Amino acid sequence: MLEKMRNIGIMAHIDAGKTTTTERILYYTKKIHKIGEIDDGQATMDWMTQEQERGITICSAATTTYWKNYQINIIDTPGHVDFTAEVERSLRVLDGAVAVICAVDGVQPQTETVWHQADNFKVPRICFMNKMDRIGADFFGSMEDVHEKFGVECIALQIPIGQGPDFEGVIDLLKMKEIRWNADDEGETFTETDIADERKQEAEQWHEKLVDAVASSDDALAELYLEGSEITIEQLKNAIRKGTINRSFVPFVMGSARHNQGVQPLIDAIVDYLPCPTEVPPAEGLHVKRDKEEKIEVPCNPSGMPLGLVFKIQYDREMGSLCYVRMYSGKMTSGTQVYNTGKKKRERINRILRMHADKSEPMDSVSAGDIAVFIGLKFAQTGDTLGSEGMPVMLENMKFPEPVISVAIEPESLSDRDKLNETLSILSKEDPTFTSHEDSETGQLIISGMGELHLDVLVTRMKDDFKVKARVGNPQVTYREAVTASAQHTENFSKVLAGKENTAGVTLKVEPREQGAGNSYSITANTKEIPEEIVDAVKNSIEGSLNSGIRYGYPCTDTAVTVTNLDYNELTSSTFAFEACASQAFDHACEKASPELLEPVMNVEITCPKEFVGDAMSQVTQRGGMILGQDSKTSAELIHAQAPMAKMFGFSTNLRSVTQGRASFSLEFSHFQVKQGGLGNAW
Repeated sequence: MLEKMRNIGIMAHIDAGKTTTTERILYYTKKIHKIGEIDDGQATMDWMTQEQERGITICSAATTTYWKNYQINIIDTPGHVDFTAEVERSLRVLDGAVAVICAVDGVQPQTETVWHQADNFKVPRICFMNKMDRIGADFFGSMEDVHEKFGVECIALQIPIGQGPDFEGVIDLLKMKEIRWNADDEGETFTETDIADERKQEAEQWHEKLVDAVASSDDALAELYLEGSEITIEQLKNAIRKGTINRSFVPFVMGSARHNQGVQPLIDAIVDYLPCPTEVPPAEGLHVKRDKEEKIEVPCNPSGMPLGLVFKIQYDREMGSLCYVRMYSGKMTSGTQVYNTGKKKRERINRILRMHADKSEPMDSVSAGDIAVFIGLKFAQTGDTLGSEGMPVMLENMKFPEPVISVAIEPESLSDRDKLNETLSILSKEDPTFTSHEDSETGQLIISGMGELHLDVLVTRMKDDFKVKARVGNPQVTYREAVTASAQHTENFSKVLAGKENTAGVTLKVEPREQGAGNSYSITANTKEIPEEIVDAVKNSIEGSLNSGIRYGYPCTDTAVTVTNLDYNELTSSTFAFEACASQAFDHACEKASPELLEPVMNVEITCPKEFVGDAMSQVTQRGGMILGQDSKTSAELIHAQAPMAKMFGFSTNLRSVTQGRASFSLEFSHFQVKQGGLGNAW
């Protein structure tokens, strides 16, 4: 019953209360029988040891629960900016999302990031205004903040009875009742009463606003409204559902998850207003034919051709790789073979599991619209499409941001080296923003990630979960190289090896591309008379050269390479000669094209009290940063800046000391720019 299914994610800024909210949802839907607290390290969804120790979510844990005959698949996403890839992966496969917003702080930097990611994937959402019982809570102010920042129409389904320490409960604007939760049974029961006289007028005004906003996006309701006819709760609910799914507006509910208030109406809102798998636009895929790729739509149909997307991989010591799969079409059964379209390989599904955080129950099969875990897939990686050879469809590939920070890592003994390599391969399968490579000059193993916390978490996992004994260097910035002018070069190669002459000739042109466009490779040379393996050898050689850099050995970015001529002789030319020739041609052309070293620049968002704004800003400018602007919030000031990543190490300690520990900040990769003063002391 697809209309009885919801695939939802819970997204928010770090510490806004996502995991606490998820815990309460699981508790009230009887999935867990004891509420675990993050502050005690007991949360069900934060099951990784590190998540419990740090009090933050790292992996998006998936779980299934049931409410009033509805199946709800929940993915709890991380809020920390270093784990952007986890959020992207989750939003890609969700049908709807709950944005948890702190009633005190309103829209925080990371809320903006996840909100824009949800916009990219066109995910309908509802908002849960959390922490209504905290000092400084302001429901209407924070709702206005969402309206101003994102330009969305916000509609309140409830208004608060008291705010901050006076928060008692809510007024439901659909039923026009007051709701209060009982503290004695952890908020499991609540009482509905008529609206008190002193609150009636305000409730009427907000009810009127709600109907007005909903009617303006629904013609049938607008007619009833203009005629002055009575609008039933059911009609209003249907119109809110329609508007939410079309993303015409965002409905708001509220409460305090930590104190068990407001969670049941949130679960009702998930079921009532967020879409089922058939109500979202069909997934788009590429039908891979021999000669061309054709875009097709994949409707959510359980009896269609089987098609699923691997959106996350997690390693389990006993079961191996757990592949989280969202099914878009058809049905897959355990014990059968599936076709991995991207890898062009067949794989066997040994078992299918329904996950509950870190516990699981076996399933015989999984159908369109559902989310499950497959065990036994050997080749699958994040973003792979599983289907059948008869219908080779690739669901769009996921794009992940570039890693910006690196550390050198070396095993303590030779016997640990294989274990370290195996662990790195598992971790990069799990997390595509984590990469590792060997430095060709020093022979060191370098691992790269999205930030200091990201690498710290992964290194700790290597040591604790995989028991790898390794020494780790200090974090270093991941630089890039790029050409800043156009240049052309013709290279001829001739060498006698084992008595046989090997010749090749390559003419290529390199030119800069716009910032953030990445590398491109094209060939305009006439290749009709040239064997395919020679053409492939040139392409592979250029791609390898782009990865190994120009002067300093850092990967190239934003560089376009065009091969304009190949000088081929069928008697003496070989793939080896063309590989070597293309590599030399690339090096010489780049040297002529004014190559520059690029460094990553980060967006810096600092939240601090008014009296420390000057000190916080000077900390950024001292590090070569640039202040872009400042927003005033009720509780603090928000400073927007940009600064080179290389200068941001140790920033948190300095910021804390000049603001008496009252400021917080987040870093997010913005772009690469030319590094001032060359490489200098980069290493």
